[in-house]
Parts: sequence; structure tokens; C-alpha cells
Amino acid sequence: MHDPPDREFQADEIFNALAKHRVNFVVIGGIAVQGHGYIRGTYDLDIITEPTALNAARLSEALLELEAELRVPGSLRLTDPQQLRSAPLIATVTKFGPLDVVHVEHVAGPPKSYEALRSAALVITLDGIEIPVAGLSDLIRMKRAAGRDQDLADIEALTREPEST
Repeated sequence: MHDPPDREFQADEIFNALAKHRVNFVVIGGIAVQGHGYIRGTYDLDIITEPTALNAARLSEALLELEAELRVPGSLRLTDPQQLRSAPLIATVTKFGPLDVVHVEHVAGPPKSYEALRSAALVITLDGIEIPVAGLSDLIRMKRAAGRDQDLADIEALTREPEST
């Protein structure tokens, strides 16, 4: 789990920028867990983007608007859609908090394709923006493959029977 950021994490503002630039993505990670009804703290947004040239160009524009910088300096250029399209992980910090972009082929327990992940996604509307969240079975499969303590706790919470009132 990441340490809390120095500034307030504002996932809604990151979603606004992604929507404005028409980036095709699916939310994974802690925010996806929340989308399935288990509220837990998270300090970053994890997404898988559609791996097309057009979508990579849109992502580049969104990252520019978000004033994104790589969390670990390297040779990846956030303004180069070709690099964004092929990078296994793009770990950034934006003016609204951390954003991690994961390539579908480098996800633990990956779905067969971005299209399969997207078609099984749960769509949540937040302030008029449709946000695709990884479907429950995809999310559990990814978390089981990652196997970290937080992932295992998420699986337990996501699979727990609701308490009767």
C-alpha cells in the first residue's frame, strides 16, 4: 500500500481529466474494490487503458493536463503515446494524487484482453461521468494473483456474505 500523499487525493478530478480527453480505461485496485461496495482507504488510482495508438495519445493529453510526473524518474516520456502504449507500468503523481496506468498484458491474473475486461466491467456514474470498474470476478482474479496482504483482505471483504439485519 502506498503512503498517504502530501496533498489530498482527488480521484474525481483525475476521472474528470480522463473523461475530458476521452481516455478508454477500466479501474482496478482499491477504487475498484470500493466500486463493489467495500469501502477502504486508498491513496491512488489504478487503471488499465485500452492499448491503442489513439487512446495512448488521449492518455498523454490527460497526463499533461494533470501535470503528471513519473514517481521514479526514468526514460519514459509521458508525452510520447508510443511509449505510453507499450509501457508495462506508468507510475505517476498528478496534481490530484497518484495515478498508476498498467498495461493489460502486465497485470497479475490478467483478463484475456482489454476488450474482455471492459465488457465485464461494472459501470458507475460519478457526477455524470461513466466510470468502468473491473468486474468482480476479474478483480478477484487479479487480486488473488497479486497475493499481497491487502489484496487478500480485499478478496475476503468482496466475497463475504452480507450481514442480515
